[in-house]
Amino acid sequence: MNHPPTPLRPVHPLRLARYRRYWVSQVMTDFGQFATVMVLGWQMYDTARLTMSTERASLMLGFLGLAQFVPLAACSPVSGWVVDRLDRRWVALGAIGLELACVSALAVITLRGAVTLPWLFAAGFVFGLARAFAMPAKQSITPNLVPKDVLPSAVAMTAMSMQLGVIGGPTIGGLLYGVDAWLPYVVVSGMLALGAVAMAGIGPVVGHKALRSTASPGRQMIEGFRYVRRNRIVLGAVSLDLFAVLMGGATAMLPVFARDILHVGSEGLGLLRAAPAVGAALMGLSLSRWPIRHRVGWWMFGAVGVFGLATVGFGLARALVPSLASLFVMGAADMISMYVRGTLIQLSTPDEMRGRVGSVAALFISGSNELGEAESGLLAAVIGPVAAVVAGGVAAVALAALWSWVFPQLRRADTFADTPLVKAAPP
Repeated sequence: MNHPPTPLRPVHPLRLARYRRYWVSQVMTDFGQFATVMVLGWQMYDTARLTMSTERASLMLGFLGLAQFVPLAACSPVSGWVVDRLDRRWVALGAIGLELACVSALAVITLRGAVTLPWLFAAGFVFGLARAFAMPAKQSITPNLVPKDVLPSAVAMTAMSMQLGVIGGPTIGGLLYGVDAWLPYVVVSGMLALGAVAMAGIGPVVGHKALRSTASPGRQMIEGFRYVRRNRIVLGAVSLDLFAVLMGGATAMLPVFARDILHVGSEGLGLLRAAPAVGAALMGLSLSRWPIRHRVGWWMFGAVGVFGLATVGFGLARALVPSLASLFVMGAADMISMYVRGTLIQLSTPDEMRGRVGSVAALFISGSNELGEAESGLLAAVIGPVAAVVAGGVAAVALAALWSWVFPQLRRADTFADTPLVKAAPP
């Protein structure tokens, strides 16, 4: 009796040389990015406190976050259009080069003792500008480096690289800053240089269908927003992540919980900050080895629901161990959501639009992080930090249930291969 051949298991993405170089570049640049953001914020507060009160210095930190977010929001349509028009590798290399120039300038002015608030605000603005181009460029490259059946594992590995940066970047940056203020910028410069070399090593991006449209550049730029609006799967996935993080932004309250609720001090705060990233990194490693193959829509809704329940658990915990466990589960659930969302967006978007759709997704993701922290702080000021965290978790659970009804196409998505491509509306 003849039996059908057993299908071959897709290779792990790290066994593919071009993706391996890309992943190394991601790790280097993610480490550098998160280390720079942490050190830049500390240096901003430290410099401001020389002449300002605690309250005004804290306000400077808020303005620094705004300085990084404004160019990202303003350049989102342009960056996506550039990524779709040009070789994505060169756009990514240009963004890494801009980050390298910014960090090198910070190293010089810090070494010379010439640090001022305007210099730091300018550095934050330039760093945000570089991110506006780096995020859609690097995300759009992934489908051009691996076969379609390997893409879900590649998305998981790429997301895990970010979590490694979240864990290691601030830790390395903080330790180096303790030795000398200029040292982290020098080390990050080296990491970014290595990231650029690895990115250049992937060679020409094969399979990228560069945008060739007769429409005006302005109309081409807004096609990414219009495509997201028309594709219900992409819109549902992106908006679910936006509002879930917006509602359940417990991480913004970690300093409050460490100091005044759990009473674990700065050492405990470090553990609390690391716990979600550790959960996410381990889940990302698992998904790269055993990718989700069926009922992907339900996996995403379930992950957001678990994220909300874990947020409630963290808000109600009164000891360090259950708090760490809740944050670990939050990170793991968030990674599942990121994994499904990232894969759905990549496979539901034509290659010639991945840059513009990626820039919209990057704007949503960054907006959810920035606005989520603001929402958590405002709500905590009104009803208290514990009630704010618990309410945010309940809202995330309710949101998952509501979105599963509003976006039935996303709920019914079974495999990643079933995701449809939707034509953008005519200009």
